Amino acid sequence: MLPIPERVRTLAATAEVAKLAVDGVPSPARGGVDERGRPVLLVRPGETLHGLSGDAVVAVNLTAMRTLGETAHPRGLIEVQGWAEAVPEDEARGAAVAVAAHCADESLFEALERFGRPDAPRLLRLDVAQVVYLTGQESGLLDADDYLGAAPDPLTDVAERVLAHVNASHRPQLTAGVSQQLGETAGEVWLWELDRFGATVRVDESLVRFPWPRPARSGGCLETALRGLLCTC
Repeated sequence: MLPIPERVRTLAATAEVAKLAVDGVPSPARGGVDERGRPVLLVRPGETLHGLSGDAVVAVNLTAMRTLGETAHPRGLIEVQGWAEAVPEDEARGAAVAVAAHCADESLFEALERFGRPDAPRLLRLDVAQVVYLTGQESGLLDADDYLGAAPDPLTDVAERVLAHVNASHRPQLTAGVSQQLGETAGEVWLWELDRFGATVRVDESLVRFPWPRPARSGGCLETALRGLLCTC
């Protein structure tokens, strides 16, 4: 299983900004997560954070979802707590890209083209203090050093592509393979998570973990390991 800091960072990398609170008061939420795991926010004129001149205590709720068939299920809930700060101008384009990956908003162009003007949309990010997480059966708290010092699973991108392909095209083989592993006929089976250490499968309402004999070192190794879970007979 991924170490908890790496698991939380992996979830954050694919999560959506679901909620934002400024000094405990709800505020409009739109944004993404940058390469270091910090929430990045697009703030429009008239919103609470737009007039920020100093630090404001902010809590950003991130939700990582998994769509199985036509139904979306939460994989992990993450609350990043910290202080809002302005994104420096030389980092604004990267911040805008992070937001655009989750929220294609035309205000992003204005935030870049009119950067620093009082009436322009602003790009802010969190100076992380701590992170509260709830994922599956696990919950807890990470301090800023543990969270920011971790990185997402390096195979995340290929894992998500492979997972989507298996769920779309190979569920009968997955169901048969999981039934063999469990020694009984499995019910509704979906691939839930995939990483270099193993696969987590959702069987009806339960999550079952299948670790690899050895960690996958590349996308090809990951696909080979997963084939061992699929029944080809």
